[in-house]
Formats: sequence, C-alpha cells, structure tokens
Amino acid sequence: MDKSPHPLYTRCTLCPRRCGVNRLAGELGFCRAPAQVKTARAALHFWEEPCLSGSAGSGTVFFSHCTLQCRFCQNREISTGGFGIPITEEQLCEIFLNLQAQGALNINLVTPTHYVPSILTALERARGRGLHLPVVYNSSGYESVETLRLLDGAVDIYLPDLKYFDDQLAQNFSHAPHYFQTAISAIQEMVSQVGLPKLEVDGRMRKGVIIRHLMLPGQLEDTKLLLRAVAERFGDRVMISLMNQYTPTKECCSDPVLSKTVTAEEYREAVEFMEQLGLTQGFLQEGGAVGESFIPSFSLEGLERYCQK
Repeated sequence: MDKSPHPLYTRCTLCPRRCGVNRLAGELGFCRAPAQVKTARAALHFWEEPCLSGSAGSGTVFFSHCTLQCRFCQNREISTGGFGIPITEEQLCEIFLNLQAQGALNINLVTPTHYVPSILTALERARGRGLHLPVVYNSSGYESVETLRLLDGAVDIYLPDLKYFDDQLAQNFSHAPHYFQTAISAIQEMVSQVGLPKLEVDGRMRKGVIIRHLMLPGQLEDTKLLLRAVAERFGDRVMISLMNQYTPTKECCSDPVLSKTVTAEEYREAVEFMEQLGLTQGFLQEGGAVGESFIPSFSLEGLERYCQK
C-alpha cells in the first residue's frame, strides 16, 4: 500500500508533543504511529452518549496508536500496542460511506489526532460521494490548536476528554505535561468552531462540544477543580459527560490508586457539585457502569475486506 504524501508527516507537530519526526521516512515519534493510517475497528457502536449512539449506533472508526500513554488505558491493545491494519485514504473513504449505509447516526473518529491530514482527505472524498452525516472528533483532549484549526468546517461535534486539572496527576498517569492548560485551550478552539450544542427533535446531536470526564478513584477534589474551571470558562456552551466507569486493568493491579474503583459516594458528590455549578446540560452514568462491557473488543470488525490475504 502506498504511503500518504502529506507534507505534515515530514516533520510531525500534529500533537502538543511536537516530536518533529519524519514519519514518511519511517521515523516514529511518541505515539509510534506510521505515516499510513492504521485502524483496529470500524463498526456501529452503541455505548456512546445517547445523543451520539441513539438506537442506530455511532459509526466509530478506532485508529491505532495514541498521543498519550495513560497507565489505566482500556484500549491499550491499540493505543500503545499498535494493533490494527494499514489502510489507504481511499479505503478510509469507503469505510465512512459503508458506516453511513449501515444506518450510523454519525462518523465517530476515535483517537484521530496523529492521522488528521489523511482523515481530512478521506472525508473530502466521501462527501463528494454523498457522505452527509455529522463528523465526531473523539479525542483525549491533548490537542494542538494549530491542528484543530485544520479541522474547522470538517468536524461537527467535538468529544474531548478532560482528564485532569492537576498537572502532576497528568504526568503521573498519562505522561502528559501541561495537560489541563493544553486541553482547555483546545476545547476553547473547539467551541469557537462549532458553537452551542444543537440537537434534533429526536435527540440526535448535530453540532457542539461534549466534554467527557472520567473520574479516577480517590481524585474527587481534582474532579471538582476541573468542573469549576469548565463552569467558569464555558457555562452552558458545552455539555458534560461525567463518567464513573473507570475499570482497573491488569497493569494497574499493584498501583495503590489505580487498582481501586470510583465509589458511589465519590460519584454522588461530584454530581451534586456539578448541579451546584449550574452544569445541568449533559450526561450521567447509572450505577454498575464499571466492567469489561465498556472495554471494546478489537478483532478488526468492519475491516475484514482490507486485511491482506
């Protein structure tokens, strides 16, 4: 398969790490991603927020590799393990159109940052062939504003994580310096691009930003500081998805913090604090969300036709 000719891969600064490697020449930066797109799954997904999945499902494309190294990552097989297959931009275009034909509510790009130039090319081709679904940019929040500006007009819904307020936590758990300031600046750019949340009468989201915050065990105060900052900066211009689904992986079994789960009391207190701040637009998770059901299975679903024989 031919590699992408995009010049942005020759000195890669697509994420805040700004490694500057020549991916077209085979050099690998922090994320270890090659120049050619790698994907691990392309299928309807029913576990996103209700306004994204509905009853039809979100057309998710899971990209291999990641610009973070979260110690508790539930998608470690693809994020740091690099599981997936290489595909061309033409094949990515076909994948988008196939998901639309299956009835997907949107095209959901999961950990896409390191492939943005190729994704933009594939989206442009797909739209020329009838793609009309909203595009969801589903990321860690650790984004470069310059890269996000390339997406202006191509993305309808931004779905960033906002993982930490405290920089030391970000360093300890995700190897991500200056995480909060980087992510909050990125979210500001996202809001500037797509504006206030817009939903159809049937509840489907058409435009806007949903900030996801996955609570971590024992970090309630960090969650509160983060929520207060969001309320002060964005108010009702964003939606919040407060998640209690943290599930310890086998890599975390010996960690005194990450081996635990979020308690019902921690989550209840965080929900009450959200309400006090006036953050009433968004989503909560019911009890019992923790579990393996929230960890997707990566078996190249939806990519079978592109696997080399």
